[in-house]
Amino acid sequence: MSIETIRAYYDGFNAGDLDAMLDCLSDDFVHDANEGARRDGKAAFAAFCTHMNRCYKETLTDMVIMVSEDGTRAAAEFLVNGAYLETDAGLPEARGQTYVLPAGGFFSLEGSKITRVTTYYNLQDWIKQVS
Repeated sequence: MSIETIRAYYDGFNAGDLDAMLDCLSDDFVHDANEGARRDGKAAFAAFCTHMNRCYKETLTDMVIMVSEDGTRAAAEFLVNGAYLETDAGLPEARGQTYVLPAGGFFSLEGSKITRVTTYYNLQDWIKQVS
């Protein structure tokens, strides 16, 4: 079931459907982003996603999902195809710049729910693309 959970999570992301993403998460969910502090819980993650959706319009393509034999760990590799819509604090000025950025996510799962997502991308590559 875990590959379906990861796929549903990213399908929700691509559709801009935060509720669909939140439905994939456990109540004790944690989010570790490439840059920044850990977010504990669905509410903190929802606030993060709301902020990101205001500043960026992104679609993930070329998705490859891998799941451990016991279904408790997963990884996904993909391309982030985005547009920078609104200047994010501490980053270059947004002017609608587009970018394509390789990225990945690592997951912990319990049953059919995601308990942790850790996201990685090359921030310096992104800055170079939008500067």
